[in-house]
Amino acid sequence: MEVRLHGRGGQGGVTCAKILAATWSHLGMSVQAFGDYSGERSGAPVRAYLRVDSSPVVNRNKVYAPDHVLVLDHALCDAAAVLGLRPGGTLIVNTMEDPGALAERFPGYRTATVDATGIAREHGIGSRSVVIVNTTIAGAFARIMGLPFEALEAAFTAMHVERDLPAARAAWDAVRVHEAQGAPRAAPASAAAAPILDLVDHVVGAAPALRTGAWRSTRPVYQTRPAPCSTACPAGNDVVGFTRALATDGPEAASEILARTSPFASVCGRVCAGYCGHACNREAMDEAVNTRGIERWIGDHATIARADQPQTGRRAAVIGAGPAGISAAYQLARAGWRVDLLDAADRPGGLLRSGIPPWRLPREVLDREVDAVLAMGVHWQGGRRVGPAELPALAGEYDAVILATGQSKVMDLDVPGRELNGIEQGLEFLHDANLGLATQISGHVVVIGGGNTAMDCARSALRRGAAQVTVVYRRTRAEMPAIPEEVEEAEEEGVQFRFLRAPLGVYGSDLVGGVELAVMESNPNGGAPTMSEGRDWIACDSVILAIGQRADPATLLPEGWTIRHGQVHALETPLPVFATGDLATGEGTVAHAIGDGARIALQARAWFDECKPAGPRPKGVVRHSEMRFSYFDAIPRLPARKRPAAERVAHSTEVDLGIEDGREADRCMSCGHCTHCDTCLVYCPEGIILRAGDGYGVDLSQCKGCGVCARECPRASIQMVAE
Repeated sequence: MEVRLHGRGGQGGVTCAKILAATWSHLGMSVQAFGDYSGERSGAPVRAYLRVDSSPVVNRNKVYAPDHVLVLDHALCDAAAVLGLRPGGTLIVNTMEDPGALAERFPGYRTATVDATGIAREHGIGSRSVVIVNTTIAGAFARIMGLPFEALEAAFTAMHVERDLPAARAAWDAVRVHEAQGAPRAAPASAAAAPILDLVDHVVGAAPALRTGAWRSTRPVYQTRPAPCSTACPAGNDVVGFTRALATDGPEAASEILARTSPFASVCGRVCAGYCGHACNREAMDEAVNTRGIERWIGDHATIARADQPQTGRRAAVIGAGPAGISAAYQLARAGWRVDLLDAADRPGGLLRSGIPPWRLPREVLDREVDAVLAMGVHWQGGRRVGPAELPALAGEYDAVILATGQSKVMDLDVPGRELNGIEQGLEFLHDANLGLATQISGHVVVIGGGNTAMDCARSALRRGAAQVTVVYRRTRAEMPAIPEEVEEAEEEGVQFRFLRAPLGVYGSDLVGGVELAVMESNPNGGAPTMSEGRDWIACDSVILAIGQRADPATLLPEGWTIRHGQVHALETPLPVFATGDLATGEGTVAHAIGDGARIALQARAWFDECKPAGPRPKGVVRHSEMRFSYFDAIPRLPARKRPAAERVAHSTEVDLGIEDGREADRCMSCGHCTHCDTCLVYCPEGIILRAGDGYGVDLSQCKGCGVCARECPRASIQMVAE
């Protein structure tokens, strides 16, 4: 026997089903009772189901063809209530109406009525405004079903609601019955044989007459929230934007989004540390999206289109043609400024050209993206070294001057033996090696340092002929600032490492013969390591120092000029002279330099009220705990493609070949961004979310603020906001 109960939240319909189940269980029957509801508020329609059998109940579905229907609120007694009710089945309703009148509306069924609300109110069950009728109407239903009152009494006692037995007895005595006559009316075709539609094929019915929006204390708001990948990108790229554009519209559309923030998609896709991928929420599900590889693939496969902008008449000089300077020049040119790019080198690129080896960044890739910036009208002036004497004149000639000379002063090693031949600064070594000026080297090379420069020096030394290369670093491997992939590739190529070692001196006669090292002890609290009494020695033929560099504003600024928050002041007077990149921030990465160059270009334009300066990073980043991973398919990350170590060392070819195609973009979950997946529309229990334009509209006159849409949103782009 199957029973379906119709009620509202707060009336106790599910508890009623459990009381009746307990009654039949007391008589030795197998029973099942459960509810059908989610986050509905008090007063929202809910259903409950009851099954009774002499054999174990194994059906776990809802009840679609009940033998009996119990309605706890007469307002719910409509065609939907009797849908599927078998001919001659019992319809019992909480109402003051005569059962005969009810039978006229629902012929072919046995009808029964009882004023359960009035009886429950007389017995003080619930409150004056919210009367709970479940235990009361259970007494009437037990009478109709021919159950002994003693069994009902046992169920009440077992469920600790025996105080409501007097009300149940009153309903037992007051229930009225009208036997079935005739045949049930045929159910409406739409209800009895409605076609099963696809999830995205929806029909819209008439709005409910009851305006339940007044119950609401919160309402759903569709919001585009910041994704962790985008907020982690130092360059300021819209990572979700370009990734989704690649997946849906192709590389050209994705390139247009990338071009808003960076002129270096192919470059940054090769040399960035991959901050966006490390922040990816998908890491908590399977593997992070290779967003750096996606950026590179877009840059390598899309046409670089730089649209001409209306000229503003403003002129800027950018001093320094590294990533920060080129980024600032690019953004100003996009805004219609005439930009002169000045640098002491013969070709623009800065450390991208002289500091990063071509097997990490092929020169044709760098040239292609640099030339695209110059093609926008940026005027290149190579061989121009600007110092304190020239800077004031430039500041008077241009509307704005941007300084982007980077960290020009390298850190040295103050130890005995520093004067020996065979010791070289890492940036000088890379400059000569990358520009084809370095001679071959041999023997054992020791590289001191743990950053990306140290990795580039070690791997370049192998390619220049070194028989053995050892990297010495004073901290642990986990504390190395170098990109982890670069460290792994160095190991694959044969570079050896000595961790927790600090140089104490270099020994030899005229030439380097080796280095003496102090054994360091790691600090368990995360601070700097401490020097122990232990000593270590490495015999070697040359030493490369890669222990860092810093900015040296004195080589550029006149006396009395200082840099404060990216702007230059002459004594206490701010000037339209700005500093960007490593000169101002000391961050030391290509991505940070690109982002700061774009930021300082905005700051320069804001000086002339052309725009607002860049604001703080957005808050409310979507966390992985807010995502609904169950909505996403497991898609393996595209494997990395790299040349064999022996081949790349022997021929100095590009190591990382990038991802095979753009399919990796399909793995992006678009955290915080609505993709019009219709999940909210499908799961709305009231059916009052509809498509509207490029998004969704909510009928707030009906929305009760249950929050189902927000809880089911796969990407956390719906927020429940207090009214």
